Amino acid sequence: MSWSFDWSWVEPTIAFLGLGVITLISRSFFMIPERELAMPDWLKRGLKYAPLAALTAVIAPELFMTQGEFIHTLRDARLPGALCAAAYYFWRRDILGTIVIGMAVYLPLHIGWGW
Repeated sequence: MSWSFDWSWVEPTIAFLGLGVITLISRSFFMIPERELAMPDWLKRGLKYAPLAALTAVIAPELFMTQGEFIHTLRDARLPGALCAAAYYFWRRDILGTIVIGMAVYLPLHIGWGW
């Protein structure tokens, strides 16, 4: 009778622990030094635009692409929903209202009319 051991758990465990260590180090990087790290002015100015760039990188493909290809028609419920939401935001500067207006335009077009 031959004895064998199942090693299939080793690689996922190493990956899990390695990712945990990398996450811990990268998130605590700014707390490790004893004094505050000075940032150059160009980096401070650039970081002001980081949230907008990240939001654009997430939303733009979702608005203008389907199945990895650009949409071929304007009859897509996402477009009027995004336009109405953007118009409401620039009018009132209210995030919750922006979401509500965008979904109030998107859902009837998508579910009701099949856009």
